[in-house]
Amino acid sequence: MTERTALRVGVVGLGTMGAPMARHLIAAGHEVTVWNRTRSKEEPLAALGARRADSPAAAAEGADAVLTCVSDDPDLRAVVLGENGVAQMLPSGAVLVDCSTASPSLARELAWDLAESGRMFVDAPVSGGSEGAEKGTLTVFLGGSADAVARAMPVVQTFGARITHLGEAGAGQAAKAVNQVVLAGTYAGVAEGVVLAERFGLPFEQLLPALSAGSADSWVLRQRAGNMVKGSYPLGFRTSLHLKDVRIALREAAVLDLPLEVAQLVATIEEKLIAAGFGDEDVSNVARHTRSEDA
Repeated sequence: MTERTALRVGVVGLGTMGAPMARHLIAAGHEVTVWNRTRSKEEPLAALGARRADSPAAAAEGADAVLTCVSDDPDLRAVVLGENGVAQMLPSGAVLVDCSTASPSLARELAWDLAESGRMFVDAPVSGGSEGAEKGTLTVFLGGSADAVARAMPVVQTFGARITHLGEAGAGQAAKAVNQVVLAGTYAGVAEGVVLAERFGLPFEQLLPALSAGSADSWVLRQRAGNMVKGSYPLGFRTSLHLKDVRIALREAAVLDLPLEVAQLVATIEEKLIAAGFGDEDVSNVARHTRSEDA
């Protein structure tokens, strides 16, 4: 396979990230088959030329690659190993490219299960938010064998701008856990800075460019401080999903006997926001907690 070869690609999971990934695959000339639990989400992609499958297994039938992008470990296990799952029909020599954020241990399990029957697995979680998915500029963390990664590359390159192979299966998910821990502290820090600037009476529209030009600069500052100033938190990245990701990192850190105090604090804040009914807002809503608004 080469980058220019048109592949048969199944896409399972058409949410905020999966649907744009499927569109990029179609635009790149690949033959795309889609499946989503909420079947209506398949329709816009069918209008672009994708075929619709009746199950994850059907999406995998005859495929060179299958991309999965679902919410959590139970969903991933179900669509891959469950009844009518991808593993039932994925051909020998094909690769499963998982862009979900899941646990490293599950990634290793899936790689092992598929390898026993001559299939390949790459964990390929992403960073860059819904904007990066729409633009095809995501950062992608890869875990898998060199051969598996080579087979996955024509798929990943359609939506990834920075693609890094970090080791065997599970390494991509471990890197994503690191990413989410860093983001947890950054979101909390930016939220506190925004609210402090408000209390000082500083004009944030002038302060933001100054902060962005100095050592306080970050993607969160540039892309999400505006949400915090307005008190409006459109997606983005759902708070409930970020909490799920941080909990994965905390579980992995506990096995390593490593306390992650900042990540634990942010998890506690997000639990309060979710309990107050704000779990579907963008994770920049940690500013609600800083302002003591509603949560």
